[in-house]
Amino acid sequence: MKKIVTSILLATAVVSLGICAPKSKKSKKSKNKNYKVQLITMDQMDQHWANVDKGAKAAVAELGQVDYKWNAPSTKDDAQQIECINNAVAQGADAILLAANGPDAVTSALRDATSAGVKIIYVDSAANYPGEITLSTDNKSAGKTAGQEMLNELKSKGITSGSIGVISVNSATASTVAREEGFRSAFAGTKFTILETQYCDGDASRSKDAAANFITQGVIGLFGANEGSTVGIGNAIRESNSKVVGVGFDTSDTIKQLIKQGYILCTMSQNPYTMGYEGLKSAVKVLSGEKLPSKSVDTGVSVITKKDL
Repeated sequence: MKKIVTSILLATAVVSLGICAPKSKKSKKSKNKNYKVQLITMDQMDQHWANVDKGAKAAVAELGQVDYKWNAPSTKDDAQQIECINNAVAQGADAILLAANGPDAVTSALRDATSAGVKIIYVDSAANYPGEITLSTDNKSAGKTAGQEMLNELKSKGITSGSIGVISVNSATASTVAREEGFRSAFAGTKFTILETQYCDGDASRSKDAAANFITQGVIGLFGANEGSTVGIGNAIRESNSKVVGVGFDTSDTIKQLIKQGYILCTMSQNPYTMGYEGLKSAVKVLSGEKLPSKSVDTGVSVITKKDL
């Protein structure tokens, strides 16, 4: 059975992809028109974002009267995400569900969006700019849980010291930075050494290469701070046939398979579906003039191990 850290009811829906479309002139919305809502994620690579889209589409199906679209850069790139935000405004979006790639890069674009009357709802990762609500994991707490899982496994093997490698996205993305901080905090006061983080932009291939370098340095543990990073460390452990303890973040079919095969000990499973579902519903409430009960919602995380699959 899953070890639940926090939980929230989930539903099911189908998944679709979108790309950043060219700009068009924004028109005023009348009361008879549907609300226009766009989801803009960090990229289109991760199954995590597809599940955010699933949740949003489920809410659209439930509520009706919403024209919904998922736009995202092909890869984690600030300039591309800014373009997506600008295009959403030009296309007449009433609200944007945003997973910010970095805390500051999109600030100017968001300022222009709110000046145009667009409501900002953060899902997964917020920018340093006011939004209506943020729906995300308590990333620091979840990162600490990941560290504790690794620490417990190492101690069970009689290992009380050694070096540990961390693979993350970049030094700016708030969610993964918080996960890393939480992970490192779990080893405070121990004889373990956490090496300098390697940033690979969430790319699984680059993450594998960085993880392989850590393994050649003799690490006894590896932490992946997002989906691509986790796939990378799992593949590196598999290819090296090493006994390195791998702990990751996010879930995908590939990550589940790596856990089943024993190359990853566990992963911190977020609730991206809930982020999308509740994010879309929050957007509609705000656009309808309703006051949201909170500015921040912890959408929860669970520890997934081999016995859960």
